[in-house]
Amino acid sequence: MLGGSQKYVTESSFGENSILKDDAQLRSKAFVKQNEAIMHLPARIGDYTDFYSSIHHATNVGTMFRSKENALSANWKYIPIGYHGRASSVIVSGTSIHRPHGQTLIADGTPPVFGTSKLMDFELEVAFFVGGKTNKLGQPISAKNAQDNIFGFVLMNDWSAKNVGTSISPWIVTTLALEPFIVDNYPQDPEPFPYLRHEDNFNFDIKLEVDIKPEGATVPTTICRSNFKNLYWTPKQQLAQHTITGCNMNPGDLLASGTISGETSDSFGSLLELSWKGTKPIRLNDGSQRKFLQDGDTIILKGKCEGDGYNVGFGICEGKLLPAINL
Repeated sequence: MLGGSQKYVTESSFGENSILKDDAQLRSKAFVKQNEAIMHLPARIGDYTDFYSSIHHATNVGTMFRSKENALSANWKYIPIGYHGRASSVIVSGTSIHRPHGQTLIADGTPPVFGTSKLMDFELEVAFFVGGKTNKLGQPISAKNAQDNIFGFVLMNDWSAKNVGTSISPWIVTTLALEPFIVDNYPQDPEPFPYLRHEDNFNFDIKLEVDIKPEGATVPTTICRSNFKNLYWTPKQQLAQHTITGCNMNPGDLLASGTISGETSDSFGSLLELSWKGTKPIRLNDGSQRKFLQDGDTIILKGKCEGDGYNVGFGICEGKLLPAINL
């Protein structure tokens, strides 16, 4: 439990018979100042899978790289698409990453060139940890009961170069804490196959923001305001799809939503979309512009659910892009 910035938790936080309230020495050992706390990954991550569940994001990307008429792939509305990522490069908020090296194809028909990534990006996501019940190899998890396998959620920034790093917030907001913020599932047409159907709502009103803070800037710029409820495929459907082959899940496995974009241009969850593939630069508070990330930029993801007189917060998920390492 952490207090406010540079403050200890006050005695009023404890009950009348609290041991911590009466024992100053024990209290000094049990609590730390928030600005001195060292954050860690909230679980030992066994496997990590990233989905592609936002219809607005998938439509935007498909429009840019194919056409508006052929934006979604033929199977997109039939199956929650996902890929297996690298659990080893999932990092806690506050960890910096270096711009990666790799091969780039400059033009069709020409050999690729080797160098540093030129189009580094962030991806606004929310991920959930598997917990509670698990399934045995060969036994799928039903979408109807998948909530029993979903422990809680974190913010995630899946940096665009994939295995270069995937940042998550350092604490888990449990599914139970999110129940007051359940909203209708996103309308699905055509109706999913039976193994992907669940009649209960498992979608949440989680308000999401992305800030970018350039090196030396005093004030960050909010460049995106989106919402978890924009996801077409629910977490229960993601988990059911992942296990339909009989894949066995383990506590600590991490499943991510994919980039969460809304309908309006200010709700797009990546610079690829916000700048529309670099054709519409984003102006920041310090007067600079961004098509994609520059070295020294810090990306800050925020999330919260707003109740009647209270909030359930996800905290922040932040990371700084450092220059590429000299090879």
